[in-house]
Amino acid sequence: MRLRTGRLLAGLTVAATAALAPVVTGSAGAATGGDIHPGVMTYTAGAQCTANFIFTDGSNTYIGQAAHCSGTGQATETDGCQAQSLPLGTPVEVTGASKPGRMVYNSWLAMQANGEKDPDTCAYNDIALVQLDPSDAANVDSSVPFWGGPNGVASSTQGSGKRVYSYGNSSLRLGLEPLSPKTGAIVQDQGNGWSHAVYTVTPGIPGDSGSAFLDAQGHALGVLSTLALAPLPASNNVSDLSKMLAYMHSHGGPPASVVNGTEAFSPIL
Repeated sequence: MRLRTGRLLAGLTVAATAALAPVVTGSAGAATGGDIHPGVMTYTAGAQCTANFIFTDGSNTYIGQAAHCSGTGQATETDGCQAQSLPLGTPVEVTGASKPGRMVYNSWLAMQANGEKDPDTCAYNDIALVQLDPSDAANVDSSVPFWGGPNGVASSTQGSGKRVYSYGNSSLRLGLEPLSPKTGAIVQDQGNGWSHAVYTVTPGIPGDSGSAFLDAQGHALGVLSTLALAPLPASNNVSDLSKMLAYMHSHGGPPASVVNGTEAFSPIL
């Protein structure tokens, strides 16, 4: 089940009230150098998601969101090789930006153009890049709020029990920033390294889609893709960033890489 807002399944908003219980304080690595940073909201034809990382190819600056944030079907559609999406060039509103960005890569569209058949790739390859207007590039901070980082890209092999750190920014939290940082652990790697099933103190909720996940060393691990109903109820599936970037680079996407954070990673609540 996808976690973008704007196209919610009945009953999902109940999770939002449950998510308002834990309170986290502190600010180890807040993004302070610009208004556009990981964790800001993106809006694609009315669907709200949380941005993950900042990317660059040396000439252009991009912000990442989940590919399914531009999906035109139901929230239950999880096969990116079959689900429909808005086209490349679609404008995306990015909180903090003076002008809309432009979606220039979408893994769903890339897989469909490539005739991808691998079931793990189809299920978990879930990233899009939004190119920012050049006038907004100077207003970017690459740090993940609260935690700092990223510091490079994580390995797709993690293993159960490894700690993870995330920052979701759904509007269903009513702007209560202490509820956005989350930490948890990997239950298992799955899909031949394409995804990591994680449990956090509270699971991601609609609007958290696409948000960044860091590993215990502050490496960019992946992006929030789905809320699992089985076999691990209320777990989240985090699509593996290293595999998604490798696919992008070999299937016509920008030669972009993750920009390291300006703030050092600190895994302290």
